[in-house]
Amino acid sequence: MDALDLLLNRVSVTRLCDPAPDAAQLDLLFRAALRAPDHAQLHPWRFLTIEGDARQRLGDLFAAALRAREPNASAEALQKARNMPLRAPLLIVVIGHLQAHPKVPESEQLLAAGCAAHGILLAAHAQGLGAVWRTGDFAYDPHVTQGLGVGAHERLLGFLYLGTPEGRVRTAPVLEPQAFVSGWDGQ
Repeated sequence: MDALDLLLNRVSVTRLCDPAPDAAQLDLLFRAALRAPDHAQLHPWRFLTIEGDARQRLGDLFAAALRAREPNASAEALQKARNMPLRAPLLIVVIGHLQAHPKVPESEQLLAAGCAAHGILLAAHAQGLGAVWRTGDFAYDPHVTQGLGVGAHERLLGFLYLGTPEGRVRTAPVLEPQAFVSGWDGQ
């Protein structure tokens, strides 16, 4: 796939099914992530892969977090939380691994980790895989972050859901750059 075609046409794919990316595809996904801009070579990221039965355990963690946050959560809401990780055969948890550095503030490190996640999404699209980056309440829930082993010096940036696209992949909407770009003349 041509690089510009990839950049101009990648879309989030929310309907995912088996098979998950294989070992060779996963290797390429993570190699792409490691090419993210990285001031001072800090590598301010780490990733967790969740597949198979671990997805059900993540769903149980989501339900427990919901119950802790909302003690009167309905059975339907709890089941919905349990089912969330089952929407794809593989999830990658993106974690910003922040380090004290005199020239690289935490905000820049989080941006680098976000770029690493975007690299995974681009590499997935280039390989014909489907992927979507999800956040939501569970990405910011202390019960979830603790259950996933996210340290005090880390931030959970989201869950990348990956698999085989189910059905037709939508076409990227055409946006006009002029709507987002303006000149600055220094005055």
